[in-house]
Amino acid sequence: MMDKIVLAGFGGQGVMFIGKVLVYAGMLDDREVCWIPSYGPEMRGGTANCSVIVSEQEINSPVIELADAGIVLNQPSFDKFRSHIKPGGVLVVNTSIVEIGSIPDTVRVIAIPASDIANELGKPALANMVCLGALLPSLSLCTMKSIEKAMNKLVGKNKPEMYELNMAAIQKGLDVAAAMK
Repeated sequence: MMDKIVLAGFGGQGVMFIGKVLVYAGMLDDREVCWIPSYGPEMRGGTANCSVIVSEQEINSPVIELADAGIVLNQPSFDKFRSHIKPGGVLVVNTSIVEIGSIPDTVRVIAIPASDIANELGKPALANMVCLGALLPSLSLCTMKSIEKAMNKLVGKNKPEMYELNMAAIQKGLDVAAAMK
């Protein structure tokens, strides 16, 4: 079993952090993991994407041609990565700032107003975690329990208030995605 995930957005939207959370979750569950970041010419405000692979077996290649799942946080990322999801895969789209255009019928789209939800939570920067929550039920190897452990390792000890905010945003994404089914 393997999860191949692409994550994309503007620099500063937390794309790389989503990737780190997924990779830590996999490592803490004794999975094989791969995380490859890619930054545009500018860091904050430029485009950023990363690919994440979490696997029960050895990962033979870090290259993802077609992903099982993805999150796109902005319009340029949607335009670029909507065709990188395999048939039967899922794409979480932040519809607060992305207008969904054509996408293959074989890809399930979870259209979630993540930025609006993050604003309601009082932290606009949490749109990434809302999208992660919406994606979690579609992943084979990453669970809420493993995400909680990873989040605790990444932010819990130094910033317990951020741990709580991130977990609340993830839970909100889970709840909204479940209500869409």
